[in-house]
Amino acid sequence: MKEIRWHGRGGQGSFTIARLLGQAASVYGGQYAQAFPSFGPERRGAPVLGFTRISETKITDRSEVLTCDYVVVLDETLWGPAVVAGLKEDTIIIINTETPEKYLGQVENKIVTIEATSLALEVLGKPITNTAMLGALVAISEVVSLDDCKNAIKDTLKASVSEKNIELIQKAYDAVKEA
Repeated sequence: MKEIRWHGRGGQGSFTIARLLGQAASVYGGQYAQAFPSFGPERRGAPVLGFTRISETKITDRSEVLTCDYVVVLDETLWGPAVVAGLKEDTIIIINTETPEKYLGQVENKIVTIEATSLALEVLGKPITNTAMLGALVAISEVVSLDDCKNAIKDTLKASVSEKNIELIQKAYDAVKEA
């Protein structure tokens, strides 16, 4: 089983993208998936978590993801103890940042960085980074295929925004593969 923890702020779509990844895995990838949020009565901008589990077999564990295979950080201002808690030796952290050098030597784990905000502004005209971060995750993990993610985007998002998000996920995927 692969477990992914998404760190974002209210309104950034961290739960939406956790759910979309689960849909890509289960509806299109023939796997089992769970996606769920962890938040209280927070407001827009407050830290929130999203979780996704993906497995070839039925998932019976319904608890919060404590130790994960991938940590995806949509907003680098969230970097801190909550992000690095529960890392396995081989956990990979993906951070949306313009300054990757800030994270050198901070943890023993592999860190992958992407300028997701810049890509989102270029493609969407808005700093909504969740689909870009999904593209980065798929590029390094292959927990699901890029095509399965694109199909989930087509099914989940309104037609007026799905094509741009498909373009964004592709650009992010390509950027990480080229790095």
